[in-house]
Amino acid sequence: MHLLPHSSGVIAILPRELVAPTMDALRKFVLRAKVKIEDPGELFSVAGAHDVRHLEAAGLAAPQSASGYLETDEIGVASVHRDSSRCWIIGAANRLTERGLAGDIDPKRMEHDWRLADIRAGLPQIYLATREAFVAQMLNLDVLDAISFSKGCYTGQEIIARTQHLGRIKRRLYRLRLPHGEWRIGQSLRLTDGRTGRLVEAIRSDGSVEALAVLTDLGSLSSQESADGDAVAVAAAPLPLPYAI
Repeated sequence: MHLLPHSSGVIAILPRELVAPTMDALRKFVLRAKVKIEDPGELFSVAGAHDVRHLEAAGLAAPQSASGYLETDEIGVASVHRDSSRCWIIGAANRLTERGLAGDIDPKRMEHDWRLADIRAGLPQIYLATREAFVAQMLNLDVLDAISFSKGCYTGQEIIARTQHLGRIKRRLYRLRLPHGEWRIGQSLRLTDGRTGRLVEAIRSDGSVEALAVLTDLGSLSSQESADGDAVAVAAAPLPLPYAI
């Protein structure tokens, strides 16, 4: 889930399948009458730019930092984590169309390219099949500085803090190249090196599949290590992440 500041509050960008369950979960914590959690529905459209030149061609300014946010003519532009050249763009559908950021653009191609860029950046996305399946550190959110250990409180804070300060993180997010085939989010994997885990994201690329998966650490393997009964044995090639874990 990506959170963007907005003049009237905070906008969360997340997969459509997670909108209803996320709203239901958040509403349990609303304690003030002035706080509203709503689905904007068709009020907003979302686009993405992989190069600031695309923003400039649309007459929009790019944020000056990798965590920046700007609004121009009621169109919000937010940098993707640690990449000031890649941005989320959100606004009314007609405004994005006017600037060539929606309309004739193939949404499936846009989604494919965006998800592939997230994989290569090591940025996880949660879907319905993986909702509540992982602790934050398993998704490398601590390495990405995407979770606070000084602010509270939130559901699961004690487990996350205990894992960070007292425990050993035995599962991490890794980037892999999988053989061509049909892969599903949340699928259990068993790698030839003995590691087991679950598929977080997968996109076809150049005749194979690039993926992110939460896997057991090699140093944590034991003779008792086992995968789910429906785990798929796979010879996966490791791919580098742009950060250390």
